[in-house]
Amino acid sequence: MNNIVIVGFSGAGKSTVGKKLANKLNMTFVDLDLYIEEKYHTAIPLLFQRYGESAFRTLEYVALQEALSIENAVIAVGGGTPCHGDAMTLINANAKSIYLQLNENEIVEHLLHSKKKRPLTSHLNEEELRAYVHNTLSQREPYYLQAQIVCPLEKMGDLTL
Repeated sequence: MNNIVIVGFSGAGKSTVGKKLANKLNMTFVDLDLYIEEKYHTAIPLLFQRYGESAFRTLEYVALQEALSIENAVIAVGGGTPCHGDAMTLINANAKSIYLQLNENEIVEHLLHSKKKRPLTSHLNEEELRAYVHNTLSQREPYYLQAQIVCPLEKMGDLTL
């Protein structure tokens, strides 16, 4: 097992930390969202809009399988990726998994100040975003906590945003 997969909520810093970690370990960095956009020649928000979340998750799962076959890679997955089907089991069977753990307030702050358009949150005001993060994190965290390493924000050191 020579790959590392970084999981966590949208806005947790998976791509930022993943790039730094890959560089430090001299590994390839794969952002699963960018991988999907390149593969399907379509932006993630458009894939969501055209096909819906369920169809997107199927495309995402196939992309995850492909990314896991890359040798010596640090892979940052989307916030919902580990929570569908047996994705977290697949990740743990094929890589070392790390959960970048932030609390609800930290996530909201990161999402509010993010330049990246996120299909599930870009249309929400701050109050709606707080409710979304609260509800969604409570559903997703049991999957994230299956990661082999749980790394709270305060323990990320110089890899933080």
